[in-house]
Amino acid sequence: MEISAAGRLEVRITAADVGKRVSVRRLTGTEDTAEKFTDTVGVLTSWDSGVLTITRKGGESVRISESSLVAGKVVPAAPARRRGPSAGYRELARVAARGWQPVESERLGEWELRAAAGFTRRANSVLPLGDPGLPLDEALTAVRRWYGDRGLPAYVQTATGAEGTQEVLCAELERRGWTREVTAELWVGALAPVADRADASGVLLSRAADEAWLARYQRKGVSEVALKVLGSGPSVWFATVPGEGADMAPAAIGRCVVDGRWAGFGAVEVDPALRRRGLGSLVMAALASRALDEGASAAWLQVEADNAGARALYSGMGFGAHHAYHHYREPVADSAVGRLGTS
Repeated sequence: MEISAAGRLEVRITAADVGKRVSVRRLTGTEDTAEKFTDTVGVLTSWDSGVLTITRKGGESVRISESSLVAGKVVPAAPARRRGPSAGYRELARVAARGWQPVESERLGEWELRAAAGFTRRANSVLPLGDPGLPLDEALTAVRRWYGDRGLPAYVQTATGAEGTQEVLCAELERRGWTREVTAELWVGALAPVADRADASGVLLSRAADEAWLARYQRKGVSEVALKVLGSGPSVWFATVPGEGADMAPAAIGRCVVDGRWAGFGAVEVDPALRRRGLGSLVMAALASRALDEGASAAWLQVEADNAGARALYSGMGFGAHHAYHHYREPVADSAVGRLGTS
């Protein structure tokens, strides 16, 4: 906290600091409970009518009365990273987008509108990496119209928790009634340690998702559009650990997209009856080895916030969270179409 030369705590932020990362201390408590100091760190996303809104790294917004502040200051935009390869948000957002491409897209300024007949939110949402070229309300009207013409709900994918992410846009969407439906995180790590974790000689690799691979994939009845999305990316590989019987679905599967120095992992799925036997690590080791052969050195993956098993697996491989990302859906009253699948 900021302390004056006289030793007093001071509030050194104003409404002019909206959009900056701040650290504040406030006094909380009521007549019936003891007062205490509470600290909040995040991006100052609004300061209106005596109330501050601060958006934390995970995307949660905290409303704070100006009268409760006892100290506050602007802090560096992002803390120094302690694990994983160095990377900026925009670099990772673009790499992730190239690894999971829609079948149709259109530019709105620096926003990309993406659609794939409703197969996953990532392929059916706006990626807003800059200025849409219109005032926000006009841009959102154009977004709703574009998705409505395709019979889809309008989603905007945003990110929080790293330098250059979109905490202010998140707050503006929430003020307009957009609902955050899914929060996940993008994690990064070194690639070579993943390849070294297991002898993956028994894992089959292919360039296409064949019938056996799809039999283990969690989304059933995959359409031609879904196959196009699954197969999209600069260099795509599918991994399969065969099942024990000739007619059995694979014991485990995975997908990897190699894009320059990056290898992106996804769809790592294991037969529920065979979990905790290292098959997930085996699949990733096989894909990592192939990615190393193609010149990649860093890895990324996406994991939902409530997937404890996956988070434990990836943490053990040396991955760590880089930023959180969120899908905001247009106000329900404005949308007459159904929900999309997760991710």
